[in-house]
Amino acid sequence: MAISKDQLINDLAEAVDSPKTKVRALLEQLSEIVSDALENSDEITLPGIGKLKVTQRPARTGRNPQTGKAIEIAAKNVVKFVPAKALSDAIN
Repeated sequence: MAISKDQLINDLAEAVDSPKTKVRALLEQLSEIVSDALENSDEITLPGIGKLKVTQRPARTGRNPQTGKAIEIAAKNVVKFVPAKALSDAIN
């Protein structure tokens, strides 16, 4: 089961003994910081969790599943997550 934003805020507020409103504001600010950094093609390292970085996905030819016709899929930037070794070791 996925953890919701509210559950994450509750868990963080309990862990650091801080009001939920402050934790919610902190989480929203973190989201803005990460978005701004990734828009500028910077990497974000979250210690113990992993690294977020922007990579270029090249243009390619795909297939329309309904008709089977070939279609061109445009190149685009995507966010790539690389888990930290500590996280990989913890789940395996």
